[in-house]
Amino acid sequence: MRNLRVPLTRRERHREATYAEIVEVSAALLDEGADLSLRAVAARMGLTAPALYRYVASYQDLVDLVAFELDRAATAEWAAAAERYDAEDPAARLTVSCVRFRNWALAKPRRFALVFANPVALEHTERRDLHTLSTSGHHFTDLLWQIQQRTHFAYPTLDELDPVVREAVLDPLIPARTEQIPAEQRGLLWVYMRAWSSLYGVVALESTGHCDPRVIASGHLFRATLLDWLPRLGLSDERDRLVAILDEELAAG
Repeated sequence: MRNLRVPLTRRERHREATYAEIVEVSAALLDEGADLSLRAVAARMGLTAPALYRYVASYQDLVDLVAFELDRAATAEWAAAAERYDAEDPAARLTVSCVRFRNWALAKPRRFALVFANPVALEHTERRDLHTLSTSGHHFTDLLWQIQQRTHFAYPTLDELDPVVREAVLDPLIPARTEQIPAEQRGLLWVYMRAWSSLYGVVALESTGHCDPRVIASGHLFRATLLDWLPRLGLSDERDRLVAILDEELAAG
């Protein structure tokens, strides 16, 4: 059967390669502690600023592009590490992914900040894709969905939610496959949001150094945060096994 995929044209290949170089250069600037700007990226690439504008029209466009691609690349690494556990073991995969997410944030704090701490520009607040396309968000919520399908952990009904939260779960702006969740079961998305706020919160504190350095070095706050969620996700019976996986990952650094 003929391959229906249309090959990229020479111009398209050049454009894709340029976008890849923009991301690579931007990541290098972040890792060096240099300012990320259109001018700095253009200079590093040997381009004039007007030439770069053909690919990214503004600083916010640059941030959006780089943040998405860095998130996608990092998530691929966490997912690959988690794949040493069977696909039928999403709890183990989630444990590994959470630790690898933390490791990445601690090792690459400026990348973490660009991806997760950069505010969405006011003029972009109506762009749903900025809220819903995060590769890491889909990775984590997919694993939570798989865990719920196995443990049937409890989540609030729509009637139990505050009206603002109910509106948010019925018309969600989060990176999750919400189409597979019937409207009456959308209280599950509130669990997604709360779980992410716990994980992101502790990792952001550690990555930015807004935490006792001894606690960061030991991993105790992060560890306790994850363990607090085991009963909420119906994983109490799996505690010993998951703690062993968690401690092994933390020790490996």
